Amino acid sequence: MDHTSDYTNFHMDAIREVGNIGTGNAATALSRLLGRTVDMDVPVAELVPIYEVAAHYGAPEMPVCAVLVRTEEEFSCSLIFMIEEEKANLLADLIIPMDISGMDEESQLQIRDSALSEQGNIILGAFLNALSQITGWVLPTTTPAVARDMLGSIMDLVASMFGVIGDSAMLVKTSLHVKDLDSELGGTVIMIPDPGALEALLSKLGVL
Repeated sequence: MDHTSDYTNFHMDAIREVGNIGTGNAATALSRLLGRTVDMDVPVAELVPIYEVAAHYGAPEMPVCAVLVRTEEEFSCSLIFMIEEEKANLLADLIIPMDISGMDEESQLQIRDSALSEQGNIILGAFLNALSQITGWVLPTTTPAVARDMLGSIMDLVASMFGVIGDSAMLVKTSLHVKDLDSELGGTVIMIPDPGALEALLSKLGVL
């Protein structure tokens, strides 16, 4: 059942503020990791039914990379950092301290996935830190998992795995601007709260 229409602009403003703080935290953390300036555009945050997430992100056949973590205890949710595959490889290459172009494709993929896991974990951790700053909650996370596939396939998997947990997803879309890198790196953080978790967050924020 879709409950996204139950939330007013007042509620969404509070959710967007979490996205704003999370984006700022992520830019700072990535800047430290990469050793260069990282800026993020003002994020666009919206709450959508979980089965409509793919349509809000891009074409179903678009190759993407996704980094997934979960947090439980005081605020239970699943978080995903999604980025186009080509841009994910550019982002991963920024912290790989060697030239991997001469390696076989499988070795390159494993090294890039390891780098992307670390970067995605930092970005998602930044959003959880934002929640912790605002709420005072302690939010431990699971070890990040990385998936590469077409957008439609990944979102079908996400919906099948987490649709029974939560029916709404918060999308925070932004673009990464890394100093001395010509390409703009887009990215979306998807937060899928467990039943009751979003209401608990809004209550904690004083808007419910």
